Amino acid sequence: METFVAIVAIILGIVGIIGSVAPGLPGPPLSWVGILVLYIWGSGTNGAGDPVTTKFLLIWLGIVIVVSLLDYFVPAYFTKLTGGSKYGGWGAIAGLFIGLIYPPVGMIAGALIGAFIAEFLFAHKDTAASLKSAFGAFLGFIFGTGLKLITAAVMLFYIVIYAF
Repeated sequence: METFVAIVAIILGIVGIIGSVAPGLPGPPLSWVGILVLYIWGSGTNGAGDPVTTKFLLIWLGIVIVVSLLDYFVPAYFTKLTGGSKYGGWGAIAGLFIGLIYPPVGMIAGALIGAFIAEFLFAHKDTAASLKSAFGAFLGFIFGTGLKLITAAVMLFYIVIYAF
């Protein structure tokens, strides 16, 4: 049973990392569920012999909530910071989905190109302003994705430590 619990927790951690990059999957929350699985059903300990504690679980829950909320606000903040509109943010998301055909380069380029086209066509900005806004939307997307990826990766590290 312990091996099964460890495998499920690790799979959740890996899917959490994938979900940090792929839209539609809640990356860090899935990784946190991996820690929760170890807390409820696992009896693993870290190198010092300590089991997963309630305090550890709640701290990571707080981190996951903050990172998940920031993922919604950071792209908009970066877009506004560079003079962009809501169209740039929506264009970046649309470009990301289209770019899923050729991950990861397509996702990155798609987000940038989508933000540029949306700013140019829908916000009626000139080329230079559209490019600046698109770059802001793109940086916000990269920053938010990076936060999620780091959070999920650290949780996977802890899952492995506590599972074995």
